[in-house]
Amino acid sequence: MDSLAIQGGRPLEGRISVSGAKNSALPALAACLLTSEPVVLRRVPPVRDVQTMIELLRLCGSEVRSEDGELRIRTSDLISPEAPYELVKTMRASSLVLGPLVARCGRARVSLPGGCAIGARPINLHLSGLEQLGARLRQEHGYVEAEAPGGLRGGLIHFDRITVTGTEDLMMAAVLAGGETVLSNAACEPEVADLAALLTRMGARIEGAGTSTIRIQGVPRLHGAEHTIIPDRIEAGTFLIAGAITRGDLLVEDLEPAHLTSLLHKLRQAGVDIGEPSPTQLRVRLSGRLAPVDVSTEEYPGFATDLQAQYMALMTQANGISLITETIFENRFMHVLELARMGASIRVEGRQAIVAGPSALTGAAVIASDLRASASLVLAGLAARGETVIGRVYHLDRGYERIEEKLAGVGAQIRRISEK
Repeated sequence: MDSLAIQGGRPLEGRISVSGAKNSALPALAACLLTSEPVVLRRVPPVRDVQTMIELLRLCGSEVRSEDGELRIRTSDLISPEAPYELVKTMRASSLVLGPLVARCGRARVSLPGGCAIGARPINLHLSGLEQLGARLRQEHGYVEAEAPGGLRGGLIHFDRITVTGTEDLMMAAVLAGGETVLSNAACEPEVADLAALLTRMGARIEGAGTSTIRIQGVPRLHGAEHTIIPDRIEAGTFLIAGAITRGDLLVEDLEPAHLTSLLHKLRQAGVDIGEPSPTQLRVRLSGRLAPVDVSTEEYPGFATDLQAQYMALMTQANGISLITETIFENRFMHVLELARMGASIRVEGRQAIVAGPSALTGAAVIASDLRASASLVLAGLAARGETVIGRVYHLDRGYERIEEKLAGVGAQIRRISEK
C-alpha cells in the first residue's frame, strides 16, 4: 500500500486547480445507464471511486471511451443489471445504479454498499422509495434484488431524513416512471442539482432540484447529452484550509465560491483573509493570529461533514478552545487519535470534539482511516515540524486527483512512497 511522506513547515504559495466533483461524477456516470444513446461527460476526475464506477458500467454493458479529457459512454444494451460485491465493496456509491437499472430494464441486483468506516450508511430510504414507485424488493446474501417488470410509476416520496444518494437514486428512477413523482425533504446539495441538469439535457422533466421539493414528470425515454461536471467543493475547501494552515498565499482556481459559503464564513471568522479575484478563484492568506471558531456539521447549505476533519486540523492551530460537533456520521472522529500522535490536544465527548490550540504539531507516522481523515492528516503534516508519513493513502486516492502533485506545485515537500 502506498504512503505519503511530507516535510512540513513550508507556506503554500502559487496557484492550485480544483478538479471535477467526485460526488457529482458518480451519479452522472450512473445516469448514463438510463439511455441507449451516447453521453459525453467532461471534467470527470480519474479518482479510484470513479474508476470503479466505470468498471461497473462496463460490466453492465456500457462502452466507455476516454478522448481528449472527455468520457464518452454508450449503453446500447444492458447485458447484466448487476453490481457485484467483489467490484463495489470499496465504494459506497454503488447503490446509485439501483434506480437507473430498475427504470431502464425492470430489474437489478446490487450489492449493499461499502466504503469508509465512518458510520452507518443504510439504504433503506432508497429501498422504501423504490417500493413506492412500484418496485418489488428482496434483500438476501448481502444483495438487494429489485423487479418492476411492468415499469415504475410515479408517487409521493417523503424522506424521513435527508439523503443525498437516496435523492439522486430515486430522481434517476423517477425520470422514466409513469406520471409524476414528488420527492419531499430532498437533499439540496449542488451535486443533486448537477445531476438534474444532466438528466434535463437528456430529456427529463425535473423542477425544484437544489430545493427540498423536487417534482419529476416521467418520460418514455431519454436521449444522449453532453455535460460538464461541477467543481469539487470538498477538494476546494481542503485547498483553502491548506493555504490557511501553512500561513501561505494560495490562489485556488476553477471552483464555485457559492458552494463554499458556510466554510468561507467560518474561515473569515477565524481571521483568514479570503479574496475573490474572479468568479472562479479564491485567494487565501493568513498572517495574524488564528481565532477558534466552533462548527456543527449540517446538510447543505450548512457546514459539510466532508470538511469536518480538515477544519479540525486547522483548529489545532487556533489560539483557544473550539468545539466541533458532528451530526451526520457517528464515527467520524477516527482521525483524532492520529492528530493526537502529532501533538494535537483534542478530547472527544460523544459527537463533540473539543480542540485546544495552538498545538506545536510534529511529524509522525500515522494511518488514514477514511477519505476525509486522510486529508486532515495531509493538512496537519503540511503544518507540522519534521516528517509525517501517512499510511493507507488508498483512502485519499478514492476522492482526490493527484493531490501530492498539486500540493508539490505550490511548494509542499511531499512525495508518494510505493510499496510493492
